[in-house]
Amino acid sequence: MAANMYRVGDYVYFENSSSNPYMIRRIEELNKTANGNVEAKVVCLFRRRDISGNLNTLADSNAREFEEESKQPSLSEQQKHQLKHRELFLSRQFESLPATHIRGKCNVTLLNETDVLAGYLDKEDCFFYSLVFDPVQKTLLADQGEIRVGSKYQAEIPDMLAENESDTRVQEKLETKVWDPNNQLKDHQIDQFLVVARAVGTFARALDCSSSIRQPSLHMSAAAASRDITLFHAMDTLQKNSYDLAKAMSTLVPQGGPVLCRDEMEEWSASEAMLFEEALEKYGKDFNDIRQDFLPWKSLASVVQFYYMWKTTDRYIQQKRLKAAEADSKLKQVYIPTYTKPNPNQIMVPGSKPGMNGAAGFQKGLSCEGCHTAQSPQWYAWGPSNMQCRLCASCWIYWKKYGGLKTPTQLEGAARAGSESGPRGHMTRQEVQGLSPFTRNEGRAKLLAKNRQTFILQTTKLTRIARRVCEDILQPRRAARRPYASINANAVKAECMIRLPKATKTPLKSKLIPRQSLATIVKDLAVSAPLKLKASRGPSTPINRNQASQPRVGQSLLGKRGFDSAPGVPYPANGRPYTSGMRTTSQSVIKRQKVSQGEAPNPVVFVATKDTRALRKHLSQSEMRRAARKPHLLVRIKLPPPPRSLAMPLLPSSTSEPIVLED
Repeated sequence: MAANMYRVGDYVYFENSSSNPYMIRRIEELNKTANGNVEAKVVCLFRRRDISGNLNTLADSNAREFEEESKQPSLSEQQKHQLKHRELFLSRQFESLPATHIRGKCNVTLLNETDVLAGYLDKEDCFFYSLVFDPVQKTLLADQGEIRVGSKYQAEIPDMLAENESDTRVQEKLETKVWDPNNQLKDHQIDQFLVVARAVGTFARALDCSSSIRQPSLHMSAAAASRDITLFHAMDTLQKNSYDLAKAMSTLVPQGGPVLCRDEMEEWSASEAMLFEEALEKYGKDFNDIRQDFLPWKSLASVVQFYYMWKTTDRYIQQKRLKAAEADSKLKQVYIPTYTKPNPNQIMVPGSKPGMNGAAGFQKGLSCEGCHTAQSPQWYAWGPSNMQCRLCASCWIYWKKYGGLKTPTQLEGAARAGSESGPRGHMTRQEVQGLSPFTRNEGRAKLLAKNRQTFILQTTKLTRIARRVCEDILQPRRAARRPYASINANAVKAECMIRLPKATKTPLKSKLIPRQSLATIVKDLAVSAPLKLKASRGPSTPINRNQASQPRVGQSLLGKRGFDSAPGVPYPANGRPYTSGMRTTSQSVIKRQKVSQGEAPNPVVFVATKDTRALRKHLSQSEMRRAARKPHLLVRIKLPPPPRSLAMPLLPSSTSEPIVLED
């Protein structure tokens, strides 16, 4: 009964999804709606999985500093992994949730320097927090203020004087005297002077226009003049005039008029007081946040002084009574029965009704993703349905409460090993998938890699004009050789706008490049596309006459282009020589097939051979630059004639077997 009774101030689990972990919230209010349901106004607490990676790095550095300062005992890697699941981040975000979504109680405490972190792992449903997360600003701040130690904050206590030893220090340099109780005035004379000071303050408020608007009646002006600020000013005046009443009276009313002294209650307007009450309702006594978000034009000292003066007014007493009345009308506690409905992620036993999330299609022999056990009284589907992952009963409860698995996955371990041994940039996608925890068992669906998308940066007309007009400032050749150096684009644009009206009015000679239609390009690609041949079981035969007569030389030129032994042979855009016997215009527009992510090809690396490097020596430096800057143009190369002794034998130009081509 007591376990299902929830009160204001309890930390509880809330469930918003059957597959996601529980949310941890603190109950602030319990309200009953018009239709009879109970809603809980709660404070949000966030896990590590709810914040960004940069903030997680900041939390890790804060945890390391805490361990060094508090001298925590060493923990294993698994304990460090589980300890991250126990850390929460407090926030000032409120939300209202149905009380029927409560799934149990938990304990959340502020991390103290005397706490042992390993003790949180020994207790069930126990969490801690030390940082405050702002969901709007995306920041992490410390929740408790540090203790300031040093000569700037603490006074240095001198040694005690011995008997009959006089104090040689100059008292005027150490402190300022504001009142002397051993003065020559009597008590009734001081009281009379204070009455005169209040009267002068009332008269001064009557002469001041702003004060007459705020206190339109004489009673309000007299009440304002009787505040402590007027009495402090009167006593300070007596001290400065050596308790001479005549001089003090003349100081209260100088030549220009009576002196007006006002405190924070009079300086603040009614609208500023309303903002302060609204901020106090939201942030409490956090004066830094009140000043920063609501009253940035006020100083922190002014806000603090106004708070303690505001507590003496009738407004504070009225609000206190209203809050007490509202608290009496609200619910103090609510009873929520234990949630017994089956989870839709359960993997049912044979013969029962299958659950959701693809539970009916699970293969036998799969182990738990958390503890790798193969036996459990109940299994739960975990992760995406196509992954075919599952958790045992204990790991599922751990996942729901703590938002993680008990042990780090193999992928995390491989990442740590890779960072220690060196970079793994040479690994293929299949090798990376082999390290994944989702490919450990047979029949497990592979973790598909995400392909990169191509993007094109298109320049505007003004940018192209600026490249020509301001070529001396831009220095395009130097910028191309140093792509990492930044270019002051604003200066180039500004100089271009100055030079552009002064430029010549004659039209620039531009060579128009004719662009082919899409149908023509598709036909050319169909002609130059390689043909796939069917694998024959018989002896290998030449496919066509052209292939029989072609010599086998280096694979590519400049990485991708092929070449021929005959000098001056032109090459098409894709680097393959034209061959006869292929289909030309008879083929219509080719239908593009959508390649799935799993069938995406691996990254291709072109390795230059000895023949390719030898052929590059026949190109001049200007031709090499032109080919690198314009890879779409044809490359012509004149090769030296081959020696006669190395002539390759020609294969027969015809064959009796039929030619089989695969589309």
